[in-house]
Amino acid sequence: MRTISIINLKGGVGKTVTSINMAYELMQRGSRVLLIDCDKQGNTSKFMKCHNYDKKSLSDVLLGTAGIMEVSVRIRFALIDVVPANMSLLKADRQVLLDTTKPQQSRIRESLEQIQNKYTYCIIDCAPDINISVINALVASDDVMIPVTIDKFAFDGIREILEQIRDVKKYYNPKLEFIGCLVTQYKKSQLCDEGIKLLEEFCGKVLETKINWTQVVSRSTFAGEPISVHSPRCGAAGGYKNLAAEYERRIGR
Repeated sequence: MRTISIINLKGGVGKTVTSINMAYELMQRGSRVLLIDCDKQGNTSKFMKCHNYDKKSLSDVLLGTAGIMEVSVRIRFALIDVVPANMSLLKADRQVLLDTTKPQQSRIRESLEQIQNKYTYCIIDCAPDINISVINALVASDDVMIPVTIDKFAFDGIREILEQIRDVKKYYNPKLEFIGCLVTQYKKSQLCDEGIKLLEEFCGKVLETKINWTQVVSRSTFAGEPISVHSPRCGAAGGYKNLAAEYERRIGR
């Protein structure tokens, strides 16, 4: 199983949309996918209609009271399972930090190690934060992708994420690789293309695939459908198909 974290400290850049649609497109390519919601807001869980306070969630995995398979939910897409999250992650993060009896940073990884042969990919939708649950996600991952919108504040937080990736790679997870920035809400313009060049100089890696701006993305979110289901002919649908293909090329699959 190959695990990728989707992260940016800035909100509104398409982390959750990318996580959901990448999971769907990898599934369409024949892979079994585990989608982990690692954000207390639970937007991935809400989209997948498994947001719930009465059942176990990622918090239980972090606290060691349940394994991934006890928490994962089979949803309407046959080859995607979801590990949901909710506001209980706030309390779980605090409890993990207070618990010094066992490693704090590797709890998600240890749980995922038990199910390596059940999935082809695991995608982790991270919160716009660097907290213990997000650090757990990075420690458990092979790859990291940063969705970015090209605007005045595009680079906000990227330096901090790249530093965190380097620290996690150095101290906890030597296999962790930054696979690149994904430009979302792309509009063909000189300003946007110049911003992408600056981004390449800044972080060194920008994916070839760009996700075009379209109102269909918002409509598909309200409808609770992946973009290529809601509007298969729109540019963003093609973009996420291309992203899945590019990701597999980059990791040699």
